Amino acid sequence: MENQYQYFKRDISWLSFNYRVLLEAEDDSLPLYERINFISIYSSNLEEFYKIRVADHKAIATGAAQSDEETVQSTIELVDAINLEVNRQLEERIRIYEQKILPALKKNHIIFYQSRNVEPFHRDFVRRFFREEIFPYLQPVPVSKDKVISFLRDNRLYLAVRLHLKGIPADAPGATQYFVMKQPYSKVPRFIGLPKVGNNYYLMFIEDIIKANLDVIFPGYEVDSSYCIKISRDADILIDDAANTSEIIEQVKTKVKKRKIGDVCRFVYDRAMPQDFLDFLVDAFHIDRRELVPGDKHLNLEDLRHLPNPNPNIPPIRKPQPMKLTCLNERESIFQYVEKKDLLLHYPYHSFEHFIHFLYEAVHEPTVREIMVTQYRVAENSAVINTLIAAAQNGKKVTVFVELKARFDEENNLATAEMMKAAGINIIYSIPKLKVHAKVALVLRRDQQGKKLTSYAYISTGNFNEKTATLYADSGLFTCNRILVNDLHNLFRTLQGKENPEFHRLLVARFNLIPELNRLIDHEMELARKGKPGRIILKMNALQDPTMIDRLYEASQAGVEIDLIVRGICCLIPGQSYSRNIRVTRIVDTFLEHARIWYFGNGGNPKLFLGSPDWMRRNLYRRIEAITPILGPDLRQELIDMLSIQLTDKRKACFVDENLRNCWKSAHPQKEKIRSQYTFYELLKLKIEN
Repeated sequence: MENQYQYFKRDISWLSFNYRVLLEAEDDSLPLYERINFISIYSSNLEEFYKIRVADHKAIATGAAQSDEETVQSTIELVDAINLEVNRQLEERIRIYEQKILPALKKNHIIFYQSRNVEPFHRDFVRRFFREEIFPYLQPVPVSKDKVISFLRDNRLYLAVRLHLKGIPADAPGATQYFVMKQPYSKVPRFIGLPKVGNNYYLMFIEDIIKANLDVIFPGYEVDSSYCIKISRDADILIDDAANTSEIIEQVKTKVKKRKIGDVCRFVYDRAMPQDFLDFLVDAFHIDRRELVPGDKHLNLEDLRHLPNPNPNIPPIRKPQPMKLTCLNERESIFQYVEKKDLLLHYPYHSFEHFIHFLYEAVHEPTVREIMVTQYRVAENSAVINTLIAAAQNGKKVTVFVELKARFDEENNLATAEMMKAAGINIIYSIPKLKVHAKVALVLRRDQQGKKLTSYAYISTGNFNEKTATLYADSGLFTCNRILVNDLHNLFRTLQGKENPEFHRLLVARFNLIPELNRLIDHEMELARKGKPGRIILKMNALQDPTMIDRLYEASQAGVEIDLIVRGICCLIPGQSYSRNIRVTRIVDTFLEHARIWYFGNGGNPKLFLGSPDWMRRNLYRRIEAITPILGPDLRQELIDMLSIQLTDKRKACFVDENLRNCWKSAHPQKEKIRSQYTFYELLKLKIEN
């Protein structure tokens, strides 16, 4: 029987989210350089999207890979739809950049040259800077259709140049020649500051300085034209599901090295390039025309995050600074506090140093016998890792589960794992066929006779990473609830393959999570059918699993009121007859919304949960995820307050409609007072002060 329900395409939905990121660059109420940074984030997101998602689709379209979900034809159609939407968005990016950002910079006395043409008073400087700082690092490589002698590196900018030999007719054989030059990557900055003139500061792209000096590089030639190009290569690493742990390690070491030479999945070029010039490059580099993506004059705008601010009068980006709880200052014991009541922290509003303090206390507390932690993505030179090493050196038994299959963090995770292992930490590596995505820590205590003492569990929505803890909005629970502590201990024992899992309160994906979610949804539906309020609020990063989406459709049809706060992918379609009671909110602001918090009304006695999984197939069925109920009524209310504030945000929150449009909740969002991230910060600040 054909399914009556419909869903958005996952990748088209993601593009809708990324477009919402781009729209932040248009918000002139934000600091100028924060707006510029959103163009960088948008561009960086798009680069990764092509290297992972589009690369996978192209492999299916060419028959190099198979999919249970897509046919070759449907995949080809999907890639066409992706490219069509990306082209539309890039037109918007050009408009915002050229009509909003550049004039705003100029208004602030920053002239950002956008071509090789500069004012007369800068010509000598540009010439001299090129000769002294750039020219020594350039290596022009000839290109011909007969022999390709240049390998285009992943995500590097190249300048493609077309030349004519002087004194020879342009149509004579051999008179026209082509070269490519890789722009200096580490030797020279992408953005060059030029001498200040009057009240104005000047900036220039390095590629424009190169273009202005091509006659120096190619004496004896007439320069016809030059354009920037780049390629994106398939960066996905497929680890053999049948591999054991040692084989996984070897595969990671081998395959990470091959990431930079993966298959081409996108060839981006300056859209002003003439068709015959493009045709030559396509033939010379054997580019599949389905991989062509027209770009801006200046590519790799993710580099804009490094754009200098030469004007000291432009205010810096001011973000809410992490707060320290007065009850948890360095002289107080987190252990003693948590023994009295559960503790809920919200990053980056609260300081991540509290978690470091928690581990530090475990290092020095004599009764602590064992520390267990999962590692998915950790910062380089991590204070978390250093503290765990100190614990091992102090005689504690430390066990760390390291997920080697965390995309783009494989090398860092392997290196930190080897460092911890050398320090005496017990390392558990990736489980074949599974990813462990849970963000959990456990501190076990015993007295000198071996009797169990109060122990502590920590369950979070975010990684143990002090860098991302200042950028991502996450929440974490400290508890010494004996049932949750035992459940978490069972989870770690399960990761070690020591026993069959049994969980009483902790919800764990692939074990008891789905049955409990179904019970919670069924209960809200039963209430609604009896004429009582049925209520569900789900905050997460992504909603993609058709089975769980169907359950939400069913709940909507039963009369349950459902609000979804979904930052990224949302395959559920609102505004349909079967989703008339479902609203989808998307929030994009200073911090990346990363928390997963679930609310079920439960007839006036709400149940709230916090943990690591999104409602995607990979999270629910192919990963180990951990979710905890929030037991303290004051902490439940704190999360309810957070959700309520986010649902009333009309400044940075949009509705996602049935056409995947980001629809502002207010006609004038910039004038609205409630900006949920900042409003919630002030609420938490008020609690500390009181």
